[in-house]
Amino acid sequence: MKKREPVSKIMTSNVRVANESDSLRDIMATFKKEKIRHMPVTKGGKVVGIVSATDLNRLTFGGLFENQNEVDEAVLDMLSVPQVMTSNPSTVTSEDAIKEVAEIFTNQDFHALPVVDGNNLKGIVTTTDIIKYMLDQY
Repeated sequence: MKKREPVSKIMTSNVRVANESDSLRDIMATFKKEKIRHMPVTKGGKVVGIVSATDLNRLTFGGLFENQNEVDEAVLDMLSVPQVMTSNPSTVTSEDAIKEVAEIFTNQDFHALPVVDGNNLKGIVTTTDIIKYMLDQY
């Protein structure tokens, strides 16, 4: 196993981002359509937050009850991205070691980190990326 492999080797570079003005309904649709679970929120190109499918699922009842789509959509329409996102999320740089990122995930209660060099979003790394990397080592 390589000890100092940079996170740039495993991150997703083509990142879907949200804006504070986006609708939560549209973000939820993007999560489902593109089979992703996290979106950095940017303002003027700078990462100001992150929103996850888990954040949105906590707001809705669709997973618990049948025929609740209208209720779910009403809840999503009542709230805004800034109300739901994690503001000022922790970030890593593209040169941070995969091992360091794995340690962050181990010690924190989140599953995705924006990869930012300076103020520029370069990608996103998730716990799934770390697990796939570890599996490739064996």
